[in-house]
Amino acid sequence: MRHFPAANLKRLCTYRIGGTAEVFEPETIDEFVETVSCLRREGRPFWVLGGGANTLFADAHLPFPLLSTRGLQRWDVCGTEVVAEAGVWLDRLVAATVRRGLGGLEKLSGIPGSVGGAVAMNAGAYGAEVSDCLKSVTVLTPDGAVRTMPRAACGFAYRAASGLAGAIVLEVRWRLVPDDPATLQGQRRQILTRRKRSQPLEFPSAGSVFKRPPGDFASRLVDAAGLKGARVGGAQVSPKHAGFIVNVGGARCADVLALIETCRTTVAERFGVHLELEQRLCVEAFVSPR
Repeated sequence: MRHFPAANLKRLCTYRIGGTAEVFEPETIDEFVETVSCLRREGRPFWVLGGGANTLFADAHLPFPLLSTRGLQRWDVCGTEVVAEAGVWLDRLVAATVRRGLGGLEKLSGIPGSVGGAVAMNAGAYGAEVSDCLKSVTVLTPDGAVRTMPRAACGFAYRAASGLAGAIVLEVRWRLVPDDPATLQGQRRQILTRRKRSQPLEFPSAGSVFKRPPGDFASRLVDAAGLKGARVGGAQVSPKHAGFIVNVGGARCADVLALIETCRTTVAERFGVHLELEQRLCVEAFVSPR
């Protein structure tokens, strides 16, 4: 177990924004489960942190600890099945399956974040979702039990997994399909090129800020509202892709929150559409630790 009394949160999230927090980083699933048990016995609320690719942290020191899955890095391939612990970086796993000629995850190429976080929100892109080839998810339930749930019990929907609500993802298993490695590598390269061309990867961000509203795209609405390029402090609605807020230098949590509020308010006033956040706000006013 690694323990950091005052970790720099800028280093733990892709926004490169945040203050400090006490961080626990277990290195095995058993250790992770025991740490959760200890924190709960002590009556200490906590926040589970994966790769930090979908999270905005407060600028101050957080009044509760973070429990990181980054130490859970084991993964394996057995035939066409792939199993990975929650802390494995999703894109590295995708790259490994592509090299082995296993198809099913290649459209997820380039999605930042950990396996656990991706499954908890059913991350996806280009018509594919992380749940498509998923077989089962092993979780720690709110009552402290370790349980393996089949895909059908997870309640997967667009950027949601209702059956996993309140649970902590520990391990994920997929059943993939044999395919030609060269073909899969080509598809992966195409997707990575498309991402680089259309997304502001040159700046720190946490990916898409808002979920896609029914029948439309959040980025189109933000752009149509005249907010592409809008800036508060060091945070900016990307001129390249209006679905992203980027840290162009020294951005603070308050800067991003101000832009989020401006986008939601303006889009609601102009188009009558309520934009739902896709990102997690680890900010006292918005967060309820476990």
